[in-house]
Amino acid sequence: MTAAGSAGSTGSTGPGRTGLWLVGARGSVGTTAALGLAAVAAGHAAPDGCVTAAAAFEGLPLPGWGHLVVGGHDVSDVSMTKRAEALVDAGMIPAALLAATAPALDAADAEVRPGHRGLLAPGQSQQRVAEQLAADITSFADRHRLARVVVVDVSSTEPPVAPAPEHADPGALAVALAEPDRVVLPPSSVTAWAALLAGAAYAGFTPSAGMGLPALQRLAADRGVPVAGQDGKTGQTWLRTVLAPAFTDRGLRVLSWAGTNLLGGGDGATLADPQAVRSKLASKTRGLRDLTGSDVTPLHIDHVPDLGDVKVAWDHVHAQGFLGSRITLQTTWSAYDSMLAAPMVLDLARLLALAHAAGVAGVVPELGFFFKDPWGSDRHGAADQAAALVAWARVAGAA
Repeated sequence: MTAAGSAGSTGSTGPGRTGLWLVGARGSVGTTAALGLAAVAAGHAAPDGCVTAAAAFEGLPLPGWGHLVVGGHDVSDVSMTKRAEALVDAGMIPAALLAATAPALDAADAEVRPGHRGLLAPGQSQQRVAEQLAADITSFADRHRLARVVVVDVSSTEPPVAPAPEHADPGALAVALAEPDRVVLPPSSVTAWAALLAGAAYAGFTPSAGMGLPALQRLAADRGVPVAGQDGKTGQTWLRTVLAPAFTDRGLRVLSWAGTNLLGGGDGATLADPQAVRSKLASKTRGLRDLTGSDVTPLHIDHVPDLGDVKVAWDHVHAQGFLGSRITLQTTWSAYDSMLAAPMVLDLARLLALAHAAGVAGVVPELGFFFKDPWGSDRHGAADQAAALVAWARVAGAA
């Protein structure tokens, strides 16, 4: 194993065997994370793109790659292996790598349980649904003798949720959830509630409500569970948060920052829904506006089916310099989005396991490095976030 690959191997005081429970496990991101984990753990691939494999995290008591066990929830009955075969056909994953990791992928898929579609059976409550989902997680932990479980939501984006009074008060929320035939929370927040019931750490990798509701975050703190989110900062937004501070540092005023996303695959199809795309657009532009001070940040997301899992992003930046001179910067970004997201999912599993073992509870602002719209933090610059993450990890690792 390389030096990078050995960084963060589990010691006697580390988190131990850790479950990675993926909500949306059979999607492209979940499948790529599971396959990639198996490849890295077996030495078939290096952990390229994994922040926790960097030298800055060496020696920390993170769970080792081979100490992560994958399971999850999904509403799809298409197995991880079938999904991976489609990704091989699309040119994203080498066929030889799928062949080498197929047994591990089959084992992970065998741990996937039916997810929550948002529908209630007559006389059922959302509390009961959450309890059933939580039982899947605790059973998984017991079966594999896991020290803890980290839940990461990588499911499809939901439409934005209009806040209700119960969303801010844990007591009122508990009462409302117990009422039969009443829908109080969106599916993503029911799964987040299930994670709390199971005592599992949680990361919201999508812009869906999830654990973002104040009542759930307060409950996470009360229950001693670390949580982080929201919406993984994988490509275009990450590059924006690298570049935007540079304009400010040079005293250049950004006049406008326009962008376009072209998406295929399941993510593109989901975001073709005008309601679902609203939350994604909000999370992608909020940090940019804070960093530049400009409110001229138009962004479009278009579904282009033939792109498959490739994401293409264009940006046009217009800034004002000395004596009113104008500066233009244009960027093009193209990548397999699941290949960008998967290593971040693995990083979050390791870091939230570290946080849980260290007794950290509630929102972990320093994990904002991984998110477009970080909970508990108004820091958006990538370099500042990276420094805060490393400093926090060092403290948590010494706890």
